[in-house]
Amino acid sequence: MSFGAAASRAVPDGFARVNAGDPCPCGSGDRFDGCCAPVLHGTPAPTAERLMRSRYSAFVVGDARHLTATWHPGTRPEELTLDPAQRWTGLEILDIDAGGEDDTRGVVEFRASWRQGPHRGVLRERSRFVKRSGRWWYLDGEIDPS
Repeated sequence: MSFGAAASRAVPDGFARVNAGDPCPCGSGDRFDGCCAPVLHGTPAPTAERLMRSRYSAFVVGDARHLTATWHPGTRPEELTLDPAQRWTGLEILDIDAGGEDDTRGVVEFRASWRQGPHRGVLRERSRFVKRSGRWWYLDGEIDPS
């Protein structure tokens, strides 16, 4: 899966630029302004999946602030540095276990494709989420090494 023109446009810092009317990088099929953009700008994600999708979009556009703000304080690293040379090129949701609006825990398994120069790869992870005080947080993830 590719984001087409949205994934190929870069801002001066090297990350992709996604405009409001562009397809959302998360692959939902919705426009960016109706999908991940509101969550990136502070609207709480209603589900663990939506938070996962917004975090993926944050990697695409280089939004370390969103990644830090949505990472559970108990597991969040002290520092987060994103590499603009690593391009995230596609997201596929493989499985969702709970994580709905009325849940307090959820798991989202995904596969995210990337490229960096001539290298290409896929990150497969089972991410755990918790909901505290009406807000979803990324807790941690188990990466599939294969």
